[in-house]
Amino acid sequence: MDNKNNISRRSAITGMGAICLTTAFTPVLGSESVIDERLYASLPEDPKTKYPRPPFKEQKQPWPGLVSKMDPRPDHGEKSYKGSGRLKGRKALITGGDSGMGRAAAIAYAREGADVAINYYPTEEEDAKEVIQLIKAEGRKAIAIPGDLRDENFCKTLVDQAVKALGGLDIVINNAARQQTHESILDISTEDFDATMKTNIYAPFWIIKAALPHLKPGSSIIGTSSVQAYAPTEDLYDYAQTKAATTNYIKSLAKQLAPKGIRVNGVAPGPVWTPLQVSGGATMEKLKQFGSQTPLGRPGQPVELASIYVQLAAEDASYATGQIYGSSGGEGNP
Repeated sequence: MDNKNNISRRSAITGMGAICLTTAFTPVLGSESVIDERLYASLPEDPKTKYPRPPFKEQKQPWPGLVSKMDPRPDHGEKSYKGSGRLKGRKALITGGDSGMGRAAAIAYAREGADVAINYYPTEEEDAKEVIQLIKAEGRKAIAIPGDLRDENFCKTLVDQAVKALGGLDIVINNAARQQTHESILDISTEDFDATMKTNIYAPFWIIKAALPHLKPGSSIIGTSSVQAYAPTEDLYDYAQTKAATTNYIKSLAKQLAPKGIRVNGVAPGPVWTPLQVSGGATMEKLKQFGSQTPLGRPGQPVELASIYVQLAAEDASYATGQIYGSSGGEGNP
């Protein structure tokens, strides 16, 4: 008798649960517009065809090149990146913030709630103005500091100006780089070699030294390495060396600064569509087929790395230091 009652109770409860569930879901299931919107919002895109694929048009610009004159124009997240307040209240200095990954990071940081100072070469003013407008559109402080990173005194002044204008500093992204293709080591002059070393290695050294007294526990330093650090090509002899050095300073400095609560990480892009390529960073033949050698068959767009720069600075990545995050379309390491 007790067993029968238990079965009856179980059946009744199960039946009531089914009715409740049906009632709860009926309004949603009965609304085609709600279902369609949710389905389409979550559908992934094919990464092979999401952005332009080679062949690309022949195009050449004087160094360091402008985003506004590239065809196709790179996507830095101007319209596509959506923030969620992950860096609210943070203060960031980004070198090379006018274009490429630096521009993508600047846009993303502003949309995540950070105030941002960008550095750029003076001839890149046209691109920099666009970035400043985009940062201000998010209601964040936007500081433009043009100058030549090959000058030690300027690097020190850059940090001082950023700290003063932002009211502090807790994120430093050393992103600016010089890349020029040369068929042979015999084609690289001492002047060219020196310019690449000073931009890519000396400048981060000077900037980090100037910034450290201002960085408190919880701060982040992020460097931009490259797939060239792991799989160098024959025509980027000097540039590839600097990216290997970048990878190593990130890992070394991370150990040095961990006791101070300061994290140091890096991003290693593969072929990404930026002004570096059209201003001497690639031969015309390589430019036309840029990115075709990757498993995805295309170059990356700067916005595709923006979330990595955000993640490395965010609080929920507090255990990540000395790490190199790759984004190379399946090519190279890490």
